[in-house]
Order: sequence, then structure tokens, then C-alpha cells
Amino acid sequence: MKTINITQLVKWLENSALVMRENKDYLTKLDSDIGDADHGFNMERGFNKVLEKLDELSASKDIASLFKNTGMTLISSIGGASGPLYGTLFLQASIVLKDKTELNLRDLKDCLDNGVNGVKLRGKASIGDKTMIDVLDPVVQSLSDSLNAELSISEALTDMVQVAEKGMKSTTDLIAKKGRASYLGERSIGHQDAGATSSYLIVKSLKKAIN
Repeated sequence: MKTINITQLVKWLENSALVMRENKDYLTKLDSDIGDADHGFNMERGFNKVLEKLDELSASKDIASLFKNTGMTLISSIGGASGPLYGTLFLQASIVLKDKTELNLRDLKDCLDNGVNGVKLRGKASIGDKTMIDVLDPVVQSLSDSLNAELSISEALTDMVQVAEKGMKSTTDLIAKKGRASYLGERSIGHQDAGATSSYLIVKSLKKAIN
């Protein structure tokens, strides 16, 4: 496989919605330990709205439109900080995909790179802050490494998921520096970040939709 098409990306969104539904309670439990205890509910609600619009999204003329509409839907339907952050991820990813109906590995890396940079700018978070960036930043680096190694899309996605899982698990030993969890200081150590976990689930859903 050399490219990813709109149908596969729509399947990614569908998979993400289903996995958020399946993991609603798990994400809420993670968030209740050090946060507002609403992450699972918010993520399920946001991606349910995306699921409701799937027919409309499937008719997108290009991938930029698909991602832009997804981002707008998430911003308007996910509560708390997660809506603007995940919405920004898709909106910023869409900017570099004008008129594209297929993505090669470089396109995927470039759009996610732009999306993650947008999330960093909005959330003011960096690697080590115990946030979704601890998953998403390494994902972009993994795709860049795969591109340089001339791996196939399938191989790149396999490596990407492994890196994302490692990033998610790494948040357990970190001190939270953003959001409500940051008020706990060292007491936040020992708890896996909910946002990093939902990011991992979304990344894993991408591989499932494409492979």
C-alpha cells in the first residue's frame, strides 16, 4: 500500500468513535484520579457527533474538507479543554492537505506534524508535561523516522502505534504540569494521563482502519 484514501480515513473516524464508546468508563476512571472525571464522557460525546455526520463527512471532496469538518464538529461538541485541542489537531492537519484525495506517508507525517504543532501552541504543552503531547509528538517523530528509512505505510503505522503506546505509558511516572492535574504536583505521579490515553486510542484506530 502506497497511499491512504478518504474511505480509509472515514473508517478511522468511525473506529475512533467506537473505541471512545468502549473506553468511556476507563477514560473517566483515569481522569477521576487526577482530573475532572469527565474525559471519557466528553470524548464519547464528541466522536458520537462525528459518527452521526459520517455520511456527510464521507461525501467530502477532499481530505482537507474531511479533517476540517471533523475538527469543527469536535470543537463544538467535546466539553472542557479536549474539544479545542482535538479540534485543533484536525483543523491544523487539514491546512496542508488542500485538494488531496489520497495521502502518501509524507503527507500523513506533514499533516499530523502541523496538527500537533497546533495543539502545542493552543495547550502550551511539551513532552514531559503529562499530556496528549507525550503521545502525539513521538508519533510525528516516528513517522518522520519511517519516512527517512523508506518504510511502507503499513510498517510505519506499526512503529507509530508502538511509539504511541510507549508515550502513553510514560505519563504514569511524570508530574503533571498542565490542567487540573498540575495542582496535585508530585501526587499526580503514578497515574496514567487520560488525554494521552485517548490520543493513543485514536492513533491505534488509524492503524486498524488502514491495515
